[in-house]
Amino acid sequence: MNLYSNKQKWKIILLLIALLLVGASLFVSNTIVTKVGDRERDRVKQWADAIKKKVELVQLTNRTFSQLRDKEKSEMEMWIDATKEISKPIAGDFMPDYELPLKIISKNKDIPVILIDNNRAVSTYINLDLDTVAIRVENPGLSKAQLNQLFEDSLLKLSDQWRLKNPAFTIEVYEGLFMTYIYNDSREIVKLEKERDSLLRSFNQELIENKGMVPVLLIDTKTDSILATNLPAKKVSDSILPATIANLKAINTPIAINFSTEQNSLLLYDDSPELKQLQYFPYIQFGIIGLFILIGYLIFSTFRKAEQNQVWAGMAKETAHQLGTPLSSLMAWVQLLEAQNVDPMIIEEMQKDVNRLETVTDRFSKIGSGTKLERKNIVETTKKVMDYLRHRISNKIEFEFKSEKSDIEVLHNAPLMEWVIENIAKNAVDSMETAGKLTVYVHETPEWVHIDIKDTGKGMPPKLFKTIFQPGFTTKKRGWGLGLSLVKRIVHENHKGKVFVLESEVGKGTIFRISIPL
Repeated sequence: MNLYSNKQKWKIILLLIALLLVGASLFVSNTIVTKVGDRERDRVKQWADAIKKKVELVQLTNRTFSQLRDKEKSEMEMWIDATKEISKPIAGDFMPDYELPLKIISKNKDIPVILIDNNRAVSTYINLDLDTVAIRVENPGLSKAQLNQLFEDSLLKLSDQWRLKNPAFTIEVYEGLFMTYIYNDSREIVKLEKERDSLLRSFNQELIENKGMVPVLLIDTKTDSILATNLPAKKVSDSILPATIANLKAINTPIAINFSTEQNSLLLYDDSPELKQLQYFPYIQFGIIGLFILIGYLIFSTFRKAEQNQVWAGMAKETAHQLGTPLSSLMAWVQLLEAQNVDPMIIEEMQKDVNRLETVTDRFSKIGSGTKLERKNIVETTKKVMDYLRHRISNKIEFEFKSEKSDIEVLHNAPLMEWVIENIAKNAVDSMETAGKLTVYVHETPEWVHIDIKDTGKGMPPKLFKTIFQPGFTTKKRGWGLGLSLVKRIVHENHKGKVFVLESEVGKGTIFRISIPL
């Protein structure tokens, strides 16, 4: 049974289940986020509708202003005409009727008027709210003439401002004297304008005070100027404003709001910071959970490996201990045979096998103990293993040993390294089955010594390059799949080196490489 293959299947199944759970959780989270986002957009649309209602009120007020201004203009024209009638010179004994003109003039109780002559001197004024005069003088050190001059200058400045809003009327009182009548909006219109401006200012105030409102930006489409916003100042500065507008247009569809035929506006809005955080929260949550799982896995994996190491070390030491008794007995039997004059060749071969058993026992006893590394000739260590195997492997297997140098010294434990080379070589021989060629090549680079073991066996696909070193993996019908796992442990942990499949092709063979640091 391939235990590692089954373990891999369980890993894949558990991974798929985890992905399904994560996908389902993300789907539910995204559904909730979508609903919250839709509600926020509905709130923005409701706020836009409220603005449109206010806009309608403003537009109605503007139309009222227009009608009132037209009415006041007509009244001013009548008032000017009446003034002209009064100003006409009396011809002969005919006495004109001034009753109607005087009546018209006396009716003007609301429209403020400043009368200026052709020398730009203030002749008189009526219905003027003195609080609107720009300059107030409360300095008792000025003379009356100075005070009057400052007051007249203030009226002239005020009349210049009024000319920008309403047309002025100029009449000739008598030859060479012209009077200009400059008027402003009546108190009623001024009051309505203040209310309208207060209404417009309330847009920004509502945005600032409404903490639950999403980020919005109300702009004039012709000038891209800001009418109202609750965005931070740095996002609506002159240098960043175009990018902010483009970004908001990409996030949500703008809402058109027309304040008048001359002014068209767009309401741009973004998702709230809470909604954005909610969008990323599931991913952050799964990231944190995944991190804890990873930390837990690493901790338990470390404990598991420590337990495995203890089991390996205990089993190896016990094996070495169990081999000690029959090995001592075999050594005694060899000495007995020598005393009985048995064929020396038999005794020599038996002694080789006894020495081999001593080497195997020594290897097992070193597992789990502090491995002592000595600087020795790795070429000699490798050649010794090959010479031993050469006489114990089928004659159909051709052996070849090569080394670019006869002496390459490197820190290693000779018995354990012999075990590594022997294990890989025996696997190579098994992969060739009946016949083939086994080549071992020792060479060095500036930092490593490499031992390449090449066979002409059946090879393996790339997906097995790492799998073959896992405990329990084997392609043999009989075997525990522990040989290459021990090889990797000895090379990696005891020698701080590397062992891996350098090349392999199905049907052509495999090259294993053992790398030991110089």
